[in-house]
Amino acid sequence: MADLEGRIALVTGASQGIGRAVALELARAGATLVVTDINEVKLADVAAEIVAAGGKAAPFRLDVSSEESIHAGAKAVLVLAINLTGPFLLTQALLRPMIRNRWGRIVNMASIVGRAGQAGQVNYSASKAGLIGLTKSLAREVASRGITVNAIAPGFIETPMTAVLTEKQVETMAAHIPLGRMGTPQDIARAVKFLASDEASYITGHVLDLNGGMLMV
Repeated sequence: MADLEGRIALVTGASQGIGRAVALELARAGATLVVTDINEVKLADVAAEIVAAGGKAAPFRLDVSSEESIHAGAKAVLVLAINLTGPFLLTQALLRPMIRNRWGRIVNMASIVGRAGQAGQVNYSASKAGLIGLTKSLAREVASRGITVNAIAPGFIETPMTAVLTEKQVETMAAHIPLGRMGTPQDIARAVKFLASDEASYITGHVLDLNGGMLMV
């Protein structure tokens, strides 16, 4: 019974034994799992098993004897709530009329760090990677109803968040961008407009990298 849809569960000691069993059971009930342990290899296997079964999981190394590690784990839950569970619940609420009308366009906002990772941004990277997984899975589920589901993965974009960077920091970032500049909100807006249009009716389950060439896959 999927009675935990839309809920986030953090399970410690999830790489084996009781913790592993609890994580798998909660995932079967529909929860999004944050699985934690100090054994990162076994932890990754558990997360992969959950995802392979159609669930949602993000692994994090967490040492319950470390206060710093515990705070990081708690922060991971909050980031997932904003960047993954929020889009999931919103899509769930709006999907029914799309299915009824046999037409719809869903464009999720992922990130370059969800594709490539980023040191110091483990929580954010994991949430955006989860959003990409949600995009691809949902695209398969609703394609037969004329609904496309895609994501955009922006790189460095000129926003109020990046406006606080110094000129030197911006120059350093731009040096890693083949096109030599940061993106603009309009760059993103035009991509959204395309994916929402009839011109993109044969594109679904796709992640559009919009990063000036920083990541080429």
